[in-house]
Amino acid sequence: MIKDDISIRAVFWDLGGVIVRTHDWGGRARWEKRAGLSPHELERIVFRSEMGERAALGQASSDEVWTWVLHHLGFPESERSAIERDFFSGDQVDNELISFIRSLRPGYKTGIISNAWPELRHWLEVEWCIADAFDHIVISAEVGVLKPDPHIYHMALNGLGVSPSEAIFIDDLRKNVTGALDIGMQAIHFKTTEQVMYELRALLDPTL
Repeated sequence: MIKDDISIRAVFWDLGGVIVRTHDWGGRARWEKRAGLSPHELERIVFRSEMGERAALGQASSDEVWTWVLHHLGFPESERSAIERDFFSGDQVDNELISFIRSLRPGYKTGIISNAWPELRHWLEVEWCIADAFDHIVISAEVGVLKPDPHIYHMALNGLGVSPSEAIFIDDLRKNVTGALDIGMQAIHFKTTEQVMYELRALLDPTL
């Protein structure tokens, strides 16, 4: 809970797994079947392999990741466009959550803290057109630091000119929530849109 003598000024959001979530796993499942992988193993290979983490640190491009993935799975380079398309085909922006985030302003500053590849800002600005819902966006590939390293939270806080006790962070991964709590931020563990909106309203202003 937020202490009575602390005024919240900013709300920071994770992106993948919160604002953008996978609703249809069919595209990934087809490739997992072809490659003899277990369910959700392709996601682990893409994002949590050494190459995926290098991209999240800004040390590799998405093209390099997908070339590596194809080689790792034994598929030809000619399949690159198809596997990339199918992998992301089930992802959707939560427009209800975006509308809620917009409604927080100008009473509260809003931001993103995301472990993501170098191309994310293009998607936020051009493909999804949601970058304008946020006052500050911190992407791990651009700053070379991954959550839950405390430095990335401090970069986001400094970008909005707020102290840890004046900010709330929402993430779907417990370790990233713990990372925010460890530096003195408030935090909510995302499970559903309805749950996080309810908990955030209770902390900020029940009339929101």
